[in-house]
Amino acid sequence: MESPIIFLRPFNLSDEEDVFKWAGDDDVTRYLRWDSVKTLEEAKQHILNKAIPHPWRRSISLLQHGRSLGYVSVKPDSGDGRCRADLAYAVAKEFWGRGIATAAVRMAVEQAFEDFPELVRLQAVVEVENKASQRVLEKAGFRKEGLLEKYGFSKGVIKDMFLYSFVKDDCFV
Repeated sequence: MESPIIFLRPFNLSDEEDVFKWAGDDDVTRYLRWDSVKTLEEAKQHILNKAIPHPWRRSISLLQHGRSLGYVSVKPDSGDGRCRADLAYAVAKEFWGRGIATAAVRMAVEQAFEDFPELVRLQAVVEVENKASQRVLEKAGFRKEGLLEKYGFSKGVIKDMFLYSFVKDDCFV
């Protein structure tokens, strides 16, 4: 199946219903560090308080109609860590398996290195059980660096996670 053409854009309040659809799906948010939104108002608050003020969070949108079907974010570190940033993403369940997450991650990598000149490393942590996200990162050119035992909380449980990285030397930019 051919993947739809996507682009990345800033979030806006008109995304409220689309964000409610994918961010309210427990299957989509299963491996995210935040809980599913439960109402349209929560989706609106998520956009206003998290998506819009974020240093670099973009809506993954379909070229044909611009609707939001997920997000990708890059959060730069500061101080001694300003050379690195954390990557995160999610895609609506109806679009799983079409290469959309991989395409969005590739676009985000390219744009992040342009937007943050001091950035030389993007990294992502993925729960050991999240095989689909591991494949996305690997297809996007990230390398698995290792296992981080008991690394972080996810939905109230301490989880083992894999650390993936994309270093600017590897970059196609």
